[in-house]
Amino acid sequence: MHWITESWRFGATLRTRTTILATALTAITLVAGGVALVLALQGQLAVRDDGLSRSRVTDLLALAERGQLPATLRNIDDEGVAQVVSTDGTVLAASANIAGRPAIADVDAGPEPVVRTLEAPDDGEIEEYRVWMAEGPSPDGPVTVYVGTSLESVSEATRTLRSALLVGVPLALLLLAGALWWVLGRALRRVDRIREEVDGIDEDRLGHRVPESSVDDEVGRLAATMNRMLERLEAAQTRQRSFVADASHDLQSPLAAQRAQLEVALAHPGRTDSAALGREILATTAQMERLVRDLLFLAAADAGAAGPRSVPMDLEDVVLEEVSRARTGASVAIDTSRVSAAPALADRDDVERIVRNLLDNALAHARTAVEVHASAEPEGARLEVVDDGPGIAEADRERIFDRFHRGDPARSRHTAGSGLGLAIARTLAERNGGTLELADPAGGPAGAHFVLRLPAAGG
Repeated sequence: MHWITESWRFGATLRTRTTILATALTAITLVAGGVALVLALQGQLAVRDDGLSRSRVTDLLALAERGQLPATLRNIDDEGVAQVVSTDGTVLAASANIAGRPAIADVDAGPEPVVRTLEAPDDGEIEEYRVWMAEGPSPDGPVTVYVGTSLESVSEATRTLRSALLVGVPLALLLLAGALWWVLGRALRRVDRIREEVDGIDEDRLGHRVPESSVDDEVGRLAATMNRMLERLEAAQTRQRSFVADASHDLQSPLAAQRAQLEVALAHPGRTDSAALGREILATTAQMERLVRDLLFLAAADAGAAGPRSVPMDLEDVVLEEVSRARTGASVAIDTSRVSAAPALADRDDVERIVRNLLDNALAHARTAVEVHASAEPEGARLEVVDDGPGIAEADRERIFDRFHRGDPARSRHTAGSGLGLAIARTLAERNGGTLELADPAGGPAGAHFVLRLPAAGG
């Protein structure tokens, strides 16, 4: 039994299994329905015959009471029999098909018919009859009326129905199985084509798409879903390749600079300032360290690193601390006159990094000044960082948050940044339930205007 189950699970195709299962369920339904139909027909015919027999008994009793019994009684049907018998067993009247036969005996009066075996009127064979009996008066004394219907007529009708069902049900099942096989074959062929197309797509052919049909059904929606999945995979692969290429380029630049400095120092040891060389190599090493740290953070974020440790905090404290750090060595002024208390619920380390990245970006592009605003809102805390640099083109308003995006060369000519700061800042903001957006220019400095929103401390 186990090997049959295993062969059914792994050997038969979905088309075969579905056809067999649907046909089997339909067969069970049709067989049950056929049996119910035969039994219902048999019951209905019996009820009809009993009704006719009871009515005929009543009519014959009325004729006997009036003394109007004919010698030959009218039959209920070709298979029916009727007799009127006196108390001494004399047949006073009978239907033509049993004229001259002995009286029907051993039938007690009652509310239900009695099945009796009688000789058939036409061919003399023995048949069973449902006989109704009743007694009543007549001018010549009490009489007994017998009216019976042959069970053979009911059996013949049910046999005819059974014969029709024995032919019709298998034929219907064959037609159903054939129709199911054909319909499933057409549907599954489309699925097979999708499978074959997807199976032939590898990492070098992610731009290929599954042909979609104009039919809006499950298979058509499957093809559309597969194409959307392929689009996401292609976009992810493009981002990954771009990420690797940009990271490699940004790591190669400081390494190349270090190598060039070391080669010059080795070629001209007498003219090398060891302290200056050390400072330059230390600067490029710090640049690589920042880049590697940023790359590790983004990789952890993509891998679904643990969520932030959100605690109640004041955004004002973080902003003032980071501004104090940024003013060291800054060549432009940083205005914090509009920084006020701004309670928020967030990870303090994440918020420090967001503010630091926004300030570094503003200082790298500002001409003369950077403005920092912090305030409380009903929804939470709000931070604005505005610079008076060349601004951001409309086409780059969302792209500036992409990884390694450096925007307009005119805006970034004074910086050697990696293009990861704003991407990390937005990732951290969203991870803490906030947002980071570029506001539309509306008065004030003409440069970039970033707005950070964090959830309220009581939210």
